[in-house]
This record gives sequence, C-alpha cells and structure tokens, in this order.
Amino acid sequence: MARPTTKEDLVNSANKNFEKLWQVIDSMSENALNTEFDFSNDLKKKEAHWKRDKNLRDVLIHLYEWHQLLLRWVNANVAGNKSPFIPEPYNWKTYGDMNVEFCKKHQDTQLKDAKEKLKISHEAVVALVKTFSTEELFTKKLFNWTGTTSLGSYCVSAMPSHYDWATKKLRAHIKNFPTSRYQG
Repeated sequence: MARPTTKEDLVNSANKNFEKLWQVIDSMSENALNTEFDFSNDLKKKEAHWKRDKNLRDVLIHLYEWHQLLLRWVNANVAGNKSPFIPEPYNWKTYGDMNVEFCKKHQDTQLKDAKEKLKISHEAVVALVKTFSTEELFTKKLFNWTGTTSLGSYCVSAMPSHYDWATKKLRAHIKNFPTSRYQG
C-alpha cells in the first residue's frame, strides 16, 4: 500500500493495518501467545527491537506508548505549549533507550490490559487525525513544531507504519508455531 497523502488515506490505512494486526493476533495459538519471542537464529534481524520485545504484550505496549507520544505532542503544541515529539531526556538519537523504558514500565501490565489500552489509544489517535484537514496533515513545515516534515508523516509513522512493523514481527514469531491459524 502506498504511503498515505490525504486524511482519508491516512485514516483508512491506519484502520486497515490495525485490523490486519488484530487478525494476526487472533490467529495466534495458545503456544505462540505463551512463548517468549526468540529471533536469535535469524541473522537478518539485527535491529534492537528484535531483542527488546519478548512477547505480544511488549509489542502492544510499544504501539500504545507511541500513540501517547503523538497525542501528548500534538495536544501540547496545538495548545501553544512548544513540545518535542520525543520527550526529554531522549532525542531521535536515543529514542531506542526510551523504547526500552516503555517496555520496562509495563512489565506488570497484563496482556488483556495491553490489548484494551491499544484499542482505546488507536481510536484516540484516529479521532485526533480527523480534527485536521488534509492540508494541515500533509503540508510540510505548516506547523513550526513539525520541523521540516508534516504532521501527517508523524501520524503515518505512529499508526499504519507501526502497525505494519508489529504485524511483521508477530508473523515472524508465529512461523515457529505451525498450529497458529494465520493464513495471510
């Protein structure tokens, strides 16, 4: 699917990729759900997230926390409180450490709670996107707080692109469990 360039495309892509993610989750066998992720045998999986996320809850919480980043950032800046997307003490060079902290923060979060948090935050970010026009979402540098890019670019990253990332990760995990029902 092409990267969204309109509000309608963004909302549709976010919802479609979110639905695909849940199809994969719903297909997971009990064994797949209850076994820690292990991608150590795949030398192509070098990025830190392949080691960071140990289970479905970790992936869902990661998505939830990035929704929270987007919501806080947009709401603060729209209210006139200049705020960076990545909160201090992190920045774009150290956001991997922030992701690790998100994971640590939620070690006591139950899977059912992570699912519910993500569903609620997805609805919140979609609702937020709907408050902006296509021009507001996809005109680069329209808002001084988006830097050289557009608000829509951040939204694409936090929603459809991130859902695609999570779906791919879960599919890679499911491959170790032939009893999972996912067919796509």
